[in-house]
Amino acid sequence: MSGFFEFLKTSFFHVAPILFVGAIGIAIIIERSRALFSVYPIKDQRGFFDKMTELVLAGKMGEALSLCDRMPAKPVAQVMKQGLLRAHQPESLIEHGLQLAVGDVTQQVQKRTAFLATIANVATLLGLFGTIAGLIASFEAVGAADPQQKSAMLAAGISQAMNATMLGLGVAIPAMIAFSFLMNRSNRMIAEIDHAAVHAVDILKQRYYAVETEVLAAESSGASVTRIHPEKAGRAA
Repeated sequence: MSGFFEFLKTSFFHVAPILFVGAIGIAIIIERSRALFSVYPIKDQRGFFDKMTELVLAGKMGEALSLCDRMPAKPVAQVMKQGLLRAHQPESLIEHGLQLAVGDVTQQVQKRTAFLATIANVATLLGLFGTIAGLIASFEAVGAADPQQKSAMLAAGISQAMNATMLGLGVAIPAMIAFSFLMNRSNRMIAEIDHAAVHAVDILKQRYYAVETEVLAAESSGASVTRIHPEKAGRAA
């Protein structure tokens, strides 16, 4: 281990690029872990959907939008909000708007995570570069050294070269593990976002048919009512 620390001191130009990409990787891992596990998720997602359904079916669209506005960092809430904002539009336009919203928040969820795979590859290549450079320098020094010193110099040079490889792998392996872990979490988050879009359409359809049922009931009782066009069902909310 002492030889490795000596390598860090004596081979700054080989070590610095690997440590630099490693520091970038650590920053990405910390930021993405915080976002995916703390900032983006809604703790009680089922409760959120139940509350949205209750408000929309009760005609309290303003309160439903306010609830979404209180969660600006939650992708699920923002997708739901876009559906509510298009509630007065035809179903095809609602679905199109939700697709756009899902695309926007999906990019937000996935951003920077893919850089970890690049960092792992770059760290490995930088380690290999340091190994090759160290071996070249070692063999050149051995060629001009006294026969009694050749074995010691060759061993020292090979040790230094292998340390470069170890340092590169020491950055690459955690970066790849973190990449796989965070990508899995991102995919789960995207599935939740897609579910939110489907749920938004379902809630708005329920609201429309609830309004239609009220209109038919009023007509059957002889009351004078104005029928609501399907495209304007959201306005009745």
